[in-house]
Amino acid sequence: MYDWIHIHLLPRSVGVAVSFCFFSHSSSTLLLLSAYACRQLAPRLSPLQSPARFLLMACCKLSSMLLAILAVLAADPLAMMRPAAAATSAHLHFYMHDVTGGPSPTAVMVINGPRGSFGNTMVIDDKLTEGTSQSSATVGRAQGYYMVASVANLEFMVNMNVVLTSGPYAGSSLTVLGRDDVSVPVRELSVVGGTGQFRMARGYVLWKTVTPEILDLEIFVNP
Repeated sequence: MYDWIHIHLLPRSVGVAVSFCFFSHSSSTLLLLSAYACRQLAPRLSPLQSPARFLLMACCKLSSMLLAILAVLAADPLAMMRPAAAATSAHLHFYMHDVTGGPSPTAVMVINGPRGSFGNTMVIDDKLTEGTSQSSATVGRAQGYYMVASVANLEFMVNMNVVLTSGPYAGSSLTVLGRDDVSVPVRELSVVGGTGQFRMARGYVLWKTVTPEILDLEIFVNP
């Protein structure tokens, strides 16, 4: 297989266009260099700015760039064709504290719907802990928003990032999206992406209400 590279240079101040291309192969490298003068700008060239002189200068200035490209191709010609690494599989369990009142709320209403609760939107930066207590060890934050998406019932559309700050997945995150019908004991939301060790993650979340301000989240990330 051959790798085809084509580079085109058009320096306006000189009026000469340089076009060069090469094939890269494990056994040989062929460099072809061609040039042509732009008819519109050619009259501006002085005798010292002949096409041949310009070609020589261009080759010298661009040689380092060509060598760098060839080095990358020679070292790993298939690097651009490799698929991204699969997300790490995991089973995570923690509690989300959705504090809407008091001196330090972590969920605040930013939109008040015009008809009852429909359209009400809350922005959240909720603490995630190992246990149900606020004093339990913090494992991360749930950052995003949820809104009432039903006219008749208390059903939310949730869109948030689970940002992990401790444990083996610290620095990674998961993106959770889905419908939260609070009348159902266990709701299922989707894991639609992630970062770090969870890049390109897919999975689901089992979402349960412990108290009005504490949610039980059990996350399953598919391998």
